[in-house]
Amino acid sequence: MLTATAAGTLLGALWFVPSANATVTDQARVETSATPTSQVTQQARVTSTAVTASSENTQLADTGSPNTTPYIVGGTLFLGLGAGFVAYSVRRERLGF
Repeated sequence: MLTATAAGTLLGALWFVPSANATVTDQARVETSATPTSQVTQQARVTSTAVTASSENTQLADTGSPNTTPYIVGGTLFLGLGAGFVAYSVRRERLGF
């Protein structure tokens, strides 16, 4: 009964945690001009040159999956330990100790 009450209280408290929605609050300004000005063209060239120069020295992040081997080994050991305790308790019960 105590466990059910604690679980219900926790779920009730989590109900009020705000969700993290990835929404844009400020919309980008839309340009009405169809032809770029010379200043915009110059800024684009500078930005393009800067991006090219910085990308030569930048290393990409490791996007591989995390190493889960310790979790699998630990989980398997604890599962085996739990199964051993269950088997031991069933055996003790049948022997009548």
